[in-house]
Amino acid sequence: MKILWWVSLVFVITNVGALAEGPQLNSPRVVFQTNYGDIEFGFYPSVAPKTVYHIFELVRLGCYNTNHFFRVDRGFVAQVADVASGRSAPMNEEQRKEAEKTIVGEFSDVKHVRGILSMGRYSDPDSAQSSFSILLGDAPHLDGQYAIFGKVTKGDETLRKLEELPTRREGIFVMPVERVTILSSYYYDTELESCERERGILKRRLAASAVEIERQRMKCFP
Repeated sequence: MKILWWVSLVFVITNVGALAEGPQLNSPRVVFQTNYGDIEFGFYPSVAPKTVYHIFELVRLGCYNTNHFFRVDRGFVAQVADVASGRSAPMNEEQRKEAEKTIVGEFSDVKHVRGILSMGRYSDPDSAQSSFSILLGDAPHLDGQYAIFGKVTKGDETLRKLEELPTRREGIFVMPVERVTILSSYYYDTELESCERERGILKRRLAASAVEIERQRMKCFP
């Protein structure tokens, strides 16, 4: 009986811990290279699969290149502009077709805390397109109202630089005085990167083994 009680307790504690950690990121990463530094983020496909697919397609097509953060509200959000109006470079037909799509609101129980990525939208819950916010602080009043699809994995120092920029207010928006440009973007897969590292280590070990075998051969069979 005591053993069963202990197993049940361990099971509960383990699952509570897993829930506290939140959803798992998948392996792809996206990097925005801005004029203030890089910001890297990953995705939550188990939370918002349609949103993740759409944002990744926009990145793959280069839609966020030359776009900008139109809003930087310290302790609240840094918001990326809609690509259809925020880019300084024109879009081709394929980019425009993806950018004009609207995504169903994939609202979840994931909390709006610093580093979370959350889609922008109008009053229609299914009106999200390409604008999204990076949370610069906890915002519980947004929970369940906006679709969370990922989080920042590197670049908090860049976000802190943005929070120190001079701003101006236009209505409800706090906006940077200077343009914060997404100069370029790229993506990679962490699993493939890990495989490349392991392959490199294996090659070095094999090379070292070959040298040692040859040394022993020369020693024993001159």
